[in-house]
Amino acid sequence: MTTDHPRTTDHPRTTDHPRTTDHPRSTDHPRSTDDPHTADHPPITDPPITNSPITNLLVANRGEIARRIFRTCRELGIATTAVYADPDADAPHVREADTAVRLPGAAPADSYLRADLIVRAALEAGADAVHPGYGFLSESPAFAQAVLDAGLCWVGPSPAAIAAMGSKTAAKHLMAEAGVPVLDALDTPTEADLPLLVKAAAGGGGRGMRIVRDLADLAAELAAARAEAAKAFGSDEVFCERYLPTGRHVEVQLLADAHGTVWAVGDRDCSLQRRHQKVIEEAPAPGVPDDVRAALHAAAVNAARAIGYTGAGTAEFLLTEDGRFWFLEMNTRLQVEHPVTEAVTGLDLVALQLAVAEGEKLPGPDAPPTAGHAVEARFYAEDPAKDWQPATGTLYRLELASDHQEFTSTGEAGLRLDSGVAPGGEITPHYDAMLAKVIAWAPTRTAAARRLADALARAEVHGPATNRELLVRALRHPAFLAGQVHTGFLAEHAAGLLAPDAKGAGRAALAAALAEAAARSEARTGALPSGWRNLPSQPQVRRYRTEDGAETVVRYRLTRDGLRAEEHPGVALVEASAGRVVLSEGEVRRAYAVARHGDRVYVDTPFGSTVLTALPRFPDPVGQTDPGALLAPMPGTVVRTAAEVGDTVTAGQPLLWLEAMKMEHKVTAPADGVLAELRATPGQQVELGALLAVVHPAP
Repeated sequence: MTTDHPRTTDHPRTTDHPRTTDHPRSTDHPRSTDDPHTADHPPITDPPITNSPITNLLVANRGEIARRIFRTCRELGIATTAVYADPDADAPHVREADTAVRLPGAAPADSYLRADLIVRAALEAGADAVHPGYGFLSESPAFAQAVLDAGLCWVGPSPAAIAAMGSKTAAKHLMAEAGVPVLDALDTPTEADLPLLVKAAAGGGGRGMRIVRDLADLAAELAAARAEAAKAFGSDEVFCERYLPTGRHVEVQLLADAHGTVWAVGDRDCSLQRRHQKVIEEAPAPGVPDDVRAALHAAAVNAARAIGYTGAGTAEFLLTEDGRFWFLEMNTRLQVEHPVTEAVTGLDLVALQLAVAEGEKLPGPDAPPTAGHAVEARFYAEDPAKDWQPATGTLYRLELASDHQEFTSTGEAGLRLDSGVAPGGEITPHYDAMLAKVIAWAPTRTAAARRLADALARAEVHGPATNRELLVRALRHPAFLAGQVHTGFLAEHAAGLLAPDAKGAGRAALAAALAEAAARSEARTGALPSGWRNLPSQPQVRRYRTEDGAETVVRYRLTRDGLRAEEHPGVALVEASAGRVVLSEGEVRRAYAVARHGDRVYVDTPFGSTVLTALPRFPDPVGQTDPGALLAPMPGTVVRTAAEVGDTVTAGQPLLWLEAMKMEHKVTAPADGVLAELRATPGQQVELGALLAVVHPAP
């Protein structure tokens, strides 16, 4: 790897709690004209080139990206200021900052999307610069202008450049004029244009996006996309373009200074997506011919030059098998997946952002070459087998078993963890479902994928449901390893990626039962383990439910001759304690680490993990619900309903939509019948398990 460019280096984590100050409540500061969500945009001007060093940086964001930026600030000797909404009061990014300012409220619209409050927070905390991170206000030209108008340094492109790329429709016209190929927006789609992709004009991240395969569905999907886009980005503008189901999402990392230098810092493939949100990213993009790669880089540089771009940004393209590509959009900010580019170049992209904001030149006319391959996986709190349903609750543990770095280069171990959460923290429905990113680097793509899959499989993740098993299976899938990636990959291979592991769950349940018995034995000093008998007796019985809803029953005896488990003939118990069980089958031994939190049991092995819910031996009839009851699958806000009491409904028919973790989630009828009760109303906040509706069989 090159060594003549700024590199990422490890830095000791700060442990002192920051000085925190309460921000005046939002009612004390009415929304002003510099708030992009409530007023017309102010005049946009270009920031002056300045050589003033940044001394105190406010990060207008939360979670792992705030921690990532703080890490570089500590390395450079820059003081840090965090902002936080009420649910984030004890979040890691707040604890690690030198100063933290409260933004009263929980919803993003009341906190992280309040440009006026964030600018005021920077001034009150003594910050002289603002970094937007990604998401929230990071691509708001009005916010950037408000920062500059307050006399602060804006770490990002000029408001004019952000405005030029802020609307995807306007950006397409601009790029077409610059000679960059684009997919045209369709004003009046026809059958010949199907399938269609409805997209929000003002934002990304999968929000406000819908696939339409039948024109009869277009009106409803447009309405849903507009509603979601308005809440996420403050604009309900959407448009349609052709949907290419097997295209590849390839993007080029850009860095530009105010002195005319524009770097194309390699490229990334971000094709593995769910709900139009990236799940696995890698650098460089595999299998791209040299001439196509050069053309992609040239198109990205032309796009940046066309708008006088400065700072870090990403030009995104759709690439087809025949080597043709089309401009999709430019993200005028740092991307979630920037660590893979850092891993293959040795650059610290945040340090370069800060240097450019201070008026410095990029260190050379060209970006450094890439070396090796890096792959990133996003840990989401969600259940892929339940249509990617988001999960909330307490995170008890998130630990990689392998040696790794945090928020810096992958180091000798080739692993990096960027996380915005900490053990004991609550995963709430207010923000994005991403818990962490895990990045692996190796000399080859195959080695990087193997290293990442192994690290994920060995990780201990105790808390809400996650997509960990899907990530491991995807990284080990023959088609992925062969480079056969495209945006429909997860849907195409869903059967194998989401199939339950019945045998693994059964052994995990046996280990859980034996660990529970050992825990009881340890609690009774000198007592024999539960189930230990001199004479034949009834077996011990334990019942568990797996994450896919299946029940597993364990029947076992511990006798003088050893373990006798009815469902697991030939399996012997080698040792058992409350936290560790070793089983053998023939000459093969396997160890299981067991942890229990309430009725949730987490069983970890080097080959994967299983999450179980311990069930009572005898179900409580009082706790049983009407078979036609529709319960809230997650905490959230009812967005709208699509049926009335007395309507005849069919299984799978949408009855209402919940908004949670910045996305809308469809809730459907559990069976054919008549809607007997509808307790949900638009705007209502509901908790997990709340009764939403009841469907009775048709008379």
